[in-house]
Amino acid sequence: MTLEKRPSIQVISAHSGDFVWRAGGTLALYAERGYDVRIVCLSYGERGESQGLWKQDGMTLEGAKAGRRAEAEAAAEALGASITFLDLGDYPLRIDPEALDRIVAEMRAAQPEVLLTHVASDPYNRDHNAAHEATLLARQVAQAAGHDRSTSPIGAPQVVQFEPHQPEQCGFVPNLLLDITSVFDRKRKAMECMGAQSHLVQYYTDLGLRRGVQAVRNGGAKTIVQAEAYQRVFPIVGSELR
Repeated sequence: MTLEKRPSIQVISAHSGDFVWRAGGTLALYAERGYDVRIVCLSYGERGESQGLWKQDGMTLEGAKAGRRAEAEAAAEALGASITFLDLGDYPLRIDPEALDRIVAEMRAAQPEVLLTHVASDPYNRDHNAAHEATLLARQVAQAAGHDRSTSPIGAPQVVQFEPHQPEQCGFVPNLLLDITSVFDRKRKAMECMGAQSHLVQYYTDLGLRRGVQAVRNGGAKTIVQAEAYQRVFPIVGSELR
């Protein structure tokens, strides 16, 4: 008997913490809905996103990688997601043709209904731009019928950009506020796993509350307390104007 494949969502995260702060609630929500939730970390963020680790005496690059990997694995487990690390390096993140092929292979294996990634232009962190461009390019290649005939092409998954740290400077205009109230405790647990960036826990807790207020003001249920904001890349298709 063949088991039916679960629907899938996939995150392409520049660094090993990005998926937690920006999309942790969404990943926990979809895991609870029975989705196959997959995270691809392009780097560990070992150079530029591990402030807490580099304060420790004798820290090395390999030690920072190991620490960040352990944190991200614990966070993914808290969210109910699987996680893959490509170890491409950070600051800067460079995605060569071989690395792109690895991202394409991950997409073809996941067959995602939705892809989540960074905004197109973040002037503070160009690694995020690289992850965005790689996601769109890998999506294009993964759709090609003539690419790697041993695997199946993907369909046309929506790409949603999660909220950057300084949205106004990144041209981020959210057109989706997702209610994560029911799973915020799981997001909080995942955030608390990220000891190397513990200073961000309160920031993203507060941001979730602000986006929750906005969700209610935009017609959402009065029960919404926390939300995450997204901006779609592609149009949604429907039969009604709403």
